[in-house]
Amino acid sequence: MNGQIVIDGMTSGAMIGLGAIGVTLTYGLLRFANFAHGEFATWGAYIALVLASLLGTLLGGADGTIGDLTFGWHLLVALAGSMVLTALLALALDSVLFRRLRRHGSGMVLVIASFGASLALRSLLEFGFTGQPQYYSREIAMTVAIAPGMRATLDQLVVLGVAVALMAGTHLMLTHTALGRAMRATSENPDLARLAGIDVADVVRTTWLLGGAMAAAAGVFLGVTVQLRPTMGFELLLPLFAAAILGGIGSVPGAMAGGMIIGIAEAAAVPIAGAQYRAAVAFVVLLVVLLIKPTGLFGARER
Repeated sequence: MNGQIVIDGMTSGAMIGLGAIGVTLTYGLLRFANFAHGEFATWGAYIALVLASLLGTLLGGADGTIGDLTFGWHLLVALAGSMVLTALLALALDSVLFRRLRRHGSGMVLVIASFGASLALRSLLEFGFTGQPQYYSREIAMTVAIAPGMRATLDQLVVLGVAVALMAGTHLMLTHTALGRAMRATSENPDLARLAGIDVADVVRTTWLLGGAMAAAAGVFLGVTVQLRPTMGFELLLPLFAAAILGGIGSVPGAMAGGMIIGIAEAAAVPIAGAQYRAAVAFVVLLVVLLIKPTGLFGARER
């Protein structure tokens, strides 16, 4: 396989994997597919755009770049701020909508409600920013040679590094902290977790905060490497679900591995079948893997 395809696919896969972490955590805990998750990524990207612009104005017109690197320090600050604000947006949506429906509605009601919420969130962005593409920077990013036939922009390297760090931090939190153990226990059996003294409501809130933050990072990284559009989250949604299922529901490393596999597969399909078929490749890979291992790569078989 062409080395350039690998690096491009890994960059795309890192973004998909980060977004899939929120999908897999939400589904693993609440047992419903949240179709608004893609919009969290879009909102995160646009929130970072606003924050970076405000910082640039305060700094006397700086455009958010350091040399050819889009990830200037104030865009990194904007990324952190966007993750916090998008996490709060996810929590607010749960408080206003999903938490009320969980008391009386079925899983299908939650799915339909999430679809309606995604339409509302996307329409608000289109109203505020129009449908025209936006950019963090119009600078051409500098490339560096990694290996013969493989080059990457500095932005791609930052995306890969930060994405892996966020995934590793989330995995360590889930496996080595009391909060992580509480989240895993609640995912296995909420009623038994309550009897053990775990605050299930607090665990649910943490899951929404974490999922929203990861989605925001995915959206910012997508905006850095491509462009910002109000529909970007909707276009990212299907690969997110495919990566979460491929890696195994509830597994953070699985979500990242699934994202990487899908990202590389999509990048490899472009020169063969054309860009218009890259979205279908994710589901071909998903079907092949699930036929071999129905629980996904890292999923555990239910007892």
